Amino acid sequence: MTEQPTKLRDKAYAEFTRHLFQRDVRPGQFVSQRELVALTGLPLGAIRELVPRLEVEGLIVTVPQRGMQIAHIDLNLIREAFQFRLFMEREAVALFTANASDAVVAGQRRAHEDIVAQLRAEGATEALEARAQAVDWGFHDMLIDALDNQIIAKAYRVNSMKIRLIGQEYIRIDGRVDGVMQQHLDVITAIETREPARAVDALTRHIDNARRLALSM
Repeated sequence: MTEQPTKLRDKAYAEFTRHLFQRDVRPGQFVSQRELVALTGLPLGAIRELVPRLEVEGLIVTVPQRGMQIAHIDLNLIREAFQFRLFMEREAVALFTANASDAVVAGQRRAHEDIVAQLRAEGATEALEARAQAVDWGFHDMLIDALDNQIIAKAYRVNSMKIRLIGQEYIRIDGRVDGVMQQHLDVITAIETREPARAVDALTRHIDNARRLALSM
């Protein structure tokens, strides 16, 4: 029995984004539908249904006479993606500070402190950097998920993909684990005061640091 078109389209989307974050395709690269078939291992029909979604989300642009281009990272994309992120996460961290349970906040502190402790005991390794990256992304996703708002979550997810593409190209966590974890711990410390304004200020500094680093590249 063949899979339903919607499931195939969703699978194609998941496969495309997986390969994108594995850097099997790169920002600015031109690809054809046939190449996407080969990349994802899914039928051409699923790819044809996938492309409009990728275009709407800004992950692919159709260039006349040249074909489809993976989102190209430029100064405008960096500015807009970080501005969107800042607007969303500032409100999210304010509400999280007021409403999150002590247990959830404590869990975040442990996760970050474990990374720092391992880094200082063993030094940076590829496995540790991958774990730190997951903790980094997971922390920001958690703030948005705590809003329990699907409209915001979907919009944030699309922008988050662009932020992560920017990160992979310009501000990878490699060599920056301690700094990123310490900035997150500053935010967590502010959250623990249960003063939303302090948490917003700490998160704003963290996001501004990442934005300035990306722009400087």
